[in-house]
Amino acid sequence: MDISRPDCPAPVQVAALYRFARLPHCADLRAPLQRLCLEEGIRGTLLLASEGINGTIAGSPEGISRVLDHIRALPDCADVDVKLSSASAMPFHRMKVRLKAEIVTMGQPDIDPAASAGTYVEPQDWNALIADPNTIVIDTRNDYEVAVGTFEGAIDPKTARFRDFPEWFRNERGRLLGSGTPPKVAMFCTGGIRCEKSTAFLKAEGVEDVYHLKGGILKYLETVPEEQSLWRGECFVFDQRVTIGHGLAQGTYTLCHACRRPVRADDIESPLYEPGVSCPACHHERSEGQRASYRERHRQELLAAEQGRAHVGMVNPRPDQDGH
Repeated sequence: MDISRPDCPAPVQVAALYRFARLPHCADLRAPLQRLCLEEGIRGTLLLASEGINGTIAGSPEGISRVLDHIRALPDCADVDVKLSSASAMPFHRMKVRLKAEIVTMGQPDIDPAASAGTYVEPQDWNALIADPNTIVIDTRNDYEVAVGTFEGAIDPKTARFRDFPEWFRNERGRLLGSGTPPKVAMFCTGGIRCEKSTAFLKAEGVEDVYHLKGGILKYLETVPEEQSLWRGECFVFDQRVTIGHGLAQGTYTLCHACRRPVRADDIESPLYEPGVSCPACHHERSEGQRASYRERHRQELLAAEQGRAHVGMVNPRPDQDGH
């Protein structure tokens, strides 16, 4: 089937969700959840771990509603964080429910965000917090996400992966917090899940005055009027919309299907850009043999699209690190 013509009415509903909850028997939850998603024509990725659930799914509003009802019935998941948006076409190729060690990978097994996360700040109160000179603002996302957009004055850790954040903070702690009265620390991420872990990590490191944006960037862009916004740029999302802006409107970036990084309009003009094969950010990271393989895959995808079918080798953007 051609995924540009989804098997549910347009616009497609997209649900980004997560919940830190104790699910020691998460393996038993996988098959029923996968089966329901398939029955309802839902596509996307859901991650299950002993610490909770995380993911982004898309489909008809009725199908999404049934899946969310199922998730809310799981242990301690009645208050699952859900952000709904829409897409003009199905943004995913298939449905996957995966078992993971963590629903967002930080590599700090002793942290319990369900018990010790920082203080939530509502989107309408966020501007006042981050404008306070006694507050430092940290973007907990990865470098390729920050490059697309961030809050005015935010610190960019320049991390390639979320699991690099603890080492970065430990190395930079003295510079960030100083030797006197420590500042307030405000952190944010796409949908909120990385902030819950990063604030729990800082509290485990002895930092008490820690805050995070409730609902993440997505909720801020949805609720704060653009003329009042301190957000600059667009927000990378983990599906084929690639980026979104204020009001959760479709952004201007496309995706490099070789490295799955966002691609700007001027990147497309670069001689290092080749659709499905390379972009300026990844050209030097791949061998000519790898690019030849990507080139053949892209040719097969175009052929499948002409024939009105999905190609088995088609890929989604990077596995969702934020659920959102």
